[in-house]
Amino acid sequence: MLRIEGINNGIVIDHIKAGRAMIIYQHLQLEKSNYSVAIIKNAKSNKSGKKDIIKIDDTSNLEIDIDILGVLDPNITVNYIKNEKIVEKRHPRLPEKVTNIIKCKNPRCITSDESERELPHIFKLTNREKNVYRCIYCEQMYKRN
Repeated sequence: MLRIEGINNGIVIDHIKAGRAMIIYQHLQLEKSNYSVAIIKNAKSNKSGKKDIIKIDDTSNLEIDIDILGVLDPNITVNYIKNEKIVEKRHPRLPEKVTNIIKCKNPRCITSDESERELPHIFKLTNREKNVYRCIYCEQMYKRN
């Protein structure tokens, strides 16, 4: 059986949809950091069958925008650990607007134009209950399940 040790002080991002940990890892740019990171993929979960987990040790300088992570996976839980105990547990609240977190997939969108003017990908939340965002330029829908 695989055993991953707990962390003394840090952050545990839990309940990540199975297979999505690397997206969050890349978004947080953890590959460029000196943090000790453990990525657990396809861990057993009573709620969803399988889940991913990211454990980041000694995160004294790491700031995470929990709400932006919710755009990538709205079901995550972020646990803050001090002295091996959870001192705070947070769930994301989807932000009203996000920039360059998700990309517009519409090939006719102005953001897909291959000219020199690289426009930011900006999406506005249009349905909080269904996790639906729409591109502000072309209204292309983005929905995270």
